[in-house]
Amino acid sequence: MSEQKIRKINVRVANPKPHRASSDHPVLSVENLHTSFITDSGEVKAVNGVSFNLDAGKILGVVGESGSGKSVTAYSILQILDQNGSIVEGDIKFKGKSLLEYSQKELDAFRGNNCSIIFQDPMTSLNPVFTVGYQMNEALKLHTKYNTTQLANERSRQLLEMVGVNEPEKRLKQYPFELSGGMRQRVMIAMALACEPDILIADEPTTALDVTIQAQILELMKDLQKELGMAIILVTHDLGVIASMCDEIIVMYGGRVCERGTAEDIFYRPAHEYTKGLLKSIPNADNMKERLVPIAGTPINLLNMPKGCAFCPRCENALKICLEEVPEELQMPDGHFAACWMNLRNEYVKEHGKEVS
Repeated sequence: MSEQKIRKINVRVANPKPHRASSDHPVLSVENLHTSFITDSGEVKAVNGVSFNLDAGKILGVVGESGSGKSVTAYSILQILDQNGSIVEGDIKFKGKSLLEYSQKELDAFRGNNCSIIFQDPMTSLNPVFTVGYQMNEALKLHTKYNTTQLANERSRQLLEMVGVNEPEKRLKQYPFELSGGMRQRVMIAMALACEPDILIADEPTTALDVTIQAQILELMKDLQKELGMAIILVTHDLGVIASMCDEIIVMYGGRVCERGTAEDIFYRPAHEYTKGLLKSIPNADNMKERLVPIAGTPINLLNMPKGCAFCPRCENALKICLEEVPEELQMPDGHFAACWMNLRNEYVKEHGKEVS
């Protein structure tokens, strides 16, 4: 796969999928999630009212710049936040049951058996003083029927083969620093799949990899998802990664959901000013002579959130009401949703009989 195909958005989305409503019983349901961190400077409201459903066997993309709340949302699902972080409002349900009501034993079983995560940097995620085999066997012995060293070794070898690692017997005896970045990422994927989870969370799975390995890892994830039938939450800042991979895409900014829809909705019919800004700031393979338009201003300070729309201070089309009120999600004519006063203006006029300024 060429570098241009991976790194640059060609807005001809391959095989765009139709908009699908969530099933009556999603495998995961996040409802009005608020997560905060208490620091010496004050309360950092990292996630502010995020809601979404994830159906079995589907791929959900969560995109946004650094600090938008993507990773914190993922960590909230698994409840692996730092000690100063906590879920202050909302609920997270796995197959209809609230994870916030789980006992510690149930939560330990949920992590791995039902939901696994691939962290951003495989070098720091793997323990440098233990071999790959030791670390893979540890998870297998703890969570699966492969509870002896012999069974765990054989299963670890099978998992490494499944994710395309050559000479798996040799790799099991090696330490993480002896492997390449792409190989370490494959090991992390194999460890995440060890318990055959219902949900796989991939947090920036290609960040530290070169563009050729990125393509291989993404292709591997797609193949494994089809083979195992698991649901995937793909967290990324790279719109090119999610263009042809996800059933649904959520765009986040300032801990809030700005827009949600299919790849076709997001790339062809963006309705939120932040989504439009992201698309303008990324190279387009159709016309490489066009000048890129960066998003003005600086990322939001989560310690000092605006009263209204989080993107308002950086939006060139902001209205006065954007400073005062948080916009609600509005369904667009094509079926996808966006929370932007530019779209809500007509609805506001109908309700209040006056123009929004």
